Amino acid sequence: MAILLSLPPHPPHPPQNPDSSTTKPISLTTSKPTAISKRLFLLKTTSLCIISLTPAYPVARSSAETTLPPKPALSGIANTRSWFQFYGNGFAIRVPPQFEDITEPEDYSAGLSLYGDKAKPKTFAARFASPDGSEVLSVVIRPTNQLKITFLEAKDITDLGSLKEAAKIFVPGGSDLYSARKIKIKEEEGLRTYYFYEFARSEQHVALVASVNGGKAFIAGATAPKSKWVDDGVLLRSAAISLTVL
Repeated sequence: MAILLSLPPHPPHPPQNPDSSTTKPISLTTSKPTAISKRLFLLKTTSLCIISLTPAYPVARSSAETTLPPKPALSGIANTRSWFQFYGNGFAIRVPPQFEDITEPEDYSAGLSLYGDKAKPKTFAARFASPDGSEVLSVVIRPTNQLKITFLEAKDITDLGSLKEAAKIFVPGGSDLYSARKIKIKEEEGLRTYYFYEFARSEQHVALVASVNGGKAFIAGATAPKSKWVDDGVLLRSAAISLTVL
């Protein structure tokens, strides 16, 4: 299955003067793993991302065949140490300043009716938006067997495939892919692998980070209109990358 990012509740107007210096999309190639200590990672890390499950789509295409010159992994990351850190079910993430919690509330009445209605699963494990609602940071949790058919419990995101193979799951078909990175974070029990993708689809620019633990995929996405990414891209990218699986 593919994970797609839908448009914001209040679609912004398209940019009138597109920035000619915007990074060109690239072909997806396997990058060398980036080893970062968890402490340094949290110091240097952590806005509209609505993620929904849809039928499978083809692998994300690149609108350019040439590969950009090598760049330092995860360049353009803000120090998020002063940001509020939200703790969810099995994860933590840094929230940009002035972003508001718009996560749907729990339905405590579900399952209490005479007909035995089942509780409706929440779409988002966490969701925060900018004051105007055009930039959103979201986290979703999905069983890995919903993303890839397997008889074994996925313990690491590499169980879903390589960085390139997993793009079929996390990057919507028809997207322009700008960057893809494999990140290894040092933890007490060893190294945890995260996949990072940055891409554009329609008028939206997206930074997405995913990891796996105990058969569950934790996916954080930060999205904004292309016109706003020019100014807020570093903040949004940092928010997505701040995802920490606990």
